[in-house]
Amino acid sequence: MKKLAKIALIAMCAVALVVCSILGTLAYLQANSNVAKNTFTVGNVALSLDEAKVDLYGVKDGDIRTATGNEYKLIAGHTYVKDPTVTVAADSEASYVRMIVKISDIADLKAACGVDANADFLPQNFVQGWDDSVWTSTREIKVENNVATYEFRYYTTVSTVDSAALELPALFETFTMPNDATNAQIAALDDMEITVEAHAIQADGFADAAAAWAAFKAPAAN
Repeated sequence: MKKLAKIALIAMCAVALVVCSILGTLAYLQANSNVAKNTFTVGNVALSLDEAKVDLYGVKDGDIRTATGNEYKLIAGHTYVKDPTVTVAADSEASYVRMIVKISDIADLKAACGVDANADFLPQNFVQGWDDSVWTSTREIKVENNVATYEFRYYTTVSTVDSAALELPALFETFTMPNDATNAQIAALDDMEITVEAHAIQADGFADAAAAWAAFKAPAAN
């Protein structure tokens, strides 16, 4: 009897050992990796526009530049310095850049320049130093309230990420009043204004410049 009890006890111990071995294999396998920390910064697109500071006759005032524009006294046949220049700020993302040119009193300017009243007035035909392979023209956008608006697009995207600010080539360098403009035609241009404004829009997310500018929203006028 004692022998049977001993055998049963040994058998129970063997079963317990087997159960413990099985339970031991049920522990979850696990391991820890290093922590990946992601940091986000904000992209930026910024630019500025200026031109050489000149006197009334379009003569440069040394190397001084102005962001507010100049005043000119118009004389037939005279050439004036005007060089609208865009500078893309440092660390700007890849972007498309353009300049919008607006000319008031366009009807009188056409007359002074010998352009038919029903024809487009293309300012690039009356300036010097414009390179159409650098600043491409989309011709006349519109004429409204005797103000003509033009668009000139920079030929490629511009990026200054991790680099200094970049000054782009001037839109043009000088403009000349026609020799045959009469005193009356020039007098009619009193208070004429030429305004230039620069725009930039990120290139990422757009198929091309046309798609980007179609989505551009100009800031509201003050």
